[in-house]
Amino acid sequence: MQTFETLSLNIENHIAHVELNRPDKANAMNLPMWGELQTCFESLSDDPEVRVVVLSGAGKHFCSGIDLDMFAAIANDSQSEPARKAEQLRQTILRLQDNLSAIEKCRKPVLAAIHGSCVGGGIDMVSCCDMRYCAQGSTFSIKEIDIGMTADVGTLQRLPHIIPQGVVRELAYTGRNVEASEARDIGLVNAVYENREALLEGVMGIAADIASKSPLAVRGTKEMLVYTRDHSVADGLNFIATWNAGMLSQADVMAALTARMEKKVAKFDS
Repeated sequence: MQTFETLSLNIENHIAHVELNRPDKANAMNLPMWGELQTCFESLSDDPEVRVVVLSGAGKHFCSGIDLDMFAAIANDSQSEPARKAEQLRQTILRLQDNLSAIEKCRKPVLAAIHGSCVGGGIDMVSCCDMRYCAQGSTFSIKEIDIGMTADVGTLQRLPHIIPQGVVRELAYTGRNVEASEARDIGLVNAVYENREALLEGVMGIAADIASKSPLAVRGTKEMLVYTRDHSVADGLNFIATWNAGMLSQADVMAALTARMEKKVAKFDS
């Protein structure tokens, strides 16, 4: 199993638990964390033993956003020629986008378990996840506006597909905090748990349910949902017809039907 500087990883019963592990810095996203997130999720995507991923944060907060030292280093780049400095900054932003897009591109469902603060880059991160859950006392905010910049790593592109447009605009323009109950009401999270322990227990239970299904069917479902978000209904229907024509597993269908008739738990190959 891989080890990381800024993440902890545990794999058990086909569930990978990825934990942001800079608790003394409120899991602020420094340069190593950005790169390790991509490395970790690309590896989990290809690991046949992993069927679902849970993403959480160590310590008191899920994520306090980009590390300020990293932000200062980007802002104070030594390149003096304006056009070259701008081009270099663009490449940096694109690289950070790729780092987090690895979460969305992971072929396995990713469930975010959020507690404490989820700010700035943390919103970028959880917007890449399939589902989000939080503990009481959690707060969410798109803080980029409060440091004089436009969010540029995915929040403004993904969040409008998760919560209503008008709400996205209000949060992005004001940077105000969203409490746990409001996050549930607007659809940012699926459920609110009493505390962090109950949150992890509940999300792990959902992950276990997903892990019990046909891995190929789950991967196909995620592929369709992500594709359909960015394409027309007609395109999505055409894609699923082609997908199932080539990748519908007769063995998995028979295993599921047999287990259902025999009132047993189906077993699937990875």
